Amino acid sequence: MESHDYHCDCGKLLCKGLIFDGEIEIKCKRCGKIKRIQDTITMSKELKNTAIDADELWGFAWTYIKTVVDTLREPFLILDKDLRVLSANRTFYLFFKVEAEDTEGKLVYALGDGQWNIPKLKILLEDILPKNTFFEDFSVEHVFPKIGKKIILLNARRIHVADEDQPMMLLAMEDVTKQKQLEEQLREYTKKLTLEVAKRTAELEARVKELENINKTMVARESEMVQLRKEVDTLKKQMKK
Repeated sequence: MESHDYHCDCGKLLCKGLIFDGEIEIKCKRCGKIKRIQDTITMSKELKNTAIDADELWGFAWTYIKTVVDTLREPFLILDKDLRVLSANRTFYLFFKVEAEDTEGKLVYALGDGQWNIPKLKILLEDILPKNTFFEDFSVEHVFPKIGKKIILLNARRIHVADEDQPMMLLAMEDVTKQKQLEEQLREYTKKLTLEVAKRTAELEARVKELENINKTMVARESEMVQLRKEVDTLKKQMKK
């Protein structure tokens, strides 16, 4: 068995040329920490005994990814490096009213009636895997087969797995049709309300001006009455003389 030197995290040499079998604990005289060490020969044997085949590891990862995606409420697609559909979740099939045989293995641009075949979207998707980028809230407004006009927000990013030879990306879809319709209705209501307020304000301003004119007329007539009374009083005084 070969001997090894072991150091504490603080840098102090714990033991030099120690030969042992298995795991031991050594207390550092400098910092007081206890370090648990294991000889490399024993560790290499354990690693060999617990080695996992790469294909088996990929199978575990793929099952986990699909399970997680299937539990999500929004439509999702898993795409390979060529932008072909590896898998879609149940929500995707229910929302777009399509079948797996019409989706899996197909280029994302060929799905449906080509609704995702958008030049700007293609540039974004094709940059994700080689450049490790992502994008969020890319809006697509389209009249889809079977479900009609929808407004969909797309989000995409790379799925990081141990096997980099099989890169994948996740394409998430959010239906914001109702939200956008409510926003449009709110804008329309706000516009109508603004026009109505402006109309009522103009009517009130006109009424105020009318009342001001009436008030001026009344004040003028009151002044004339006062003047007339003065003239009558003056005539009465002259007649008495």
